[in-house]
Amino acid sequence: MTQTIKMSAIGQPTIEITHLFPKQGEWTEADYFRLPETNQIVELSEGRLIISPAPKPKHQKISLNLLYLFTTYVRSHKLGELAYAPLDVRLWEGNVRQPDIAFMSNEHLGRITEELWGVPDLVVEILSESTAKTDKEDKFQEYERAGVSEYWIVDPFNQSIAIYTLENGAYKQFGKWGIGETAMSKLLNGFEVSVDAIMS
Repeated sequence: MTQTIKMSAIGQPTIEITHLFPKQGEWTEADYFRLPETNQIVELSEGRLIISPAPKPKHQKISLNLLYLFTTYVRSHKLGELAYAPLDVRLWEGNVRQPDIAFMSNEHLGRITEELWGVPDLVVEILSESTAKTDKEDKFQEYERAGVSEYWIVDPFNQSIAIYTLENGAYKQFGKWGIGETAMSKLLNGFEVSVDAIMS
């Protein structure tokens, strides 16, 4: 039996294209990697395709501030590689995230391919109104499960940086810092950032 699809009227969203893709909950990794390249943040989790709005200027400013400091430190000490969104980071088969910033140590550079990154040693997520719940809950659990050694949650609303480190397979808060304080990494020994400088 042939199914007839009613065409969208001129000026209306082209809903017919949705029939070319899997339903939410049914996306596979193969489906995900067949998508065309885009600068949009697109992620895959539990069979769901997750598309986030473009970051706001404040988010981008914080990201650039942090990326500059991370890059300066990592390169000067020759510690590994850095990447930033959008970049596919495969935590396990069927789960692909795009952290704002990711660090891979020299020890694990073999996890990087031409197409994607494997599990990083450190990730940074900068909260936004649309992603805060995901960053603090879903991604927290996924990065923990995948074995990401250190997870930074940067909160522009409360102007704070919380760092979690993996201990016996579970995240423990290593520290939380606010305005007037200096956040420090456990993984990158000696790496410190002024919260004021990051948020300004």
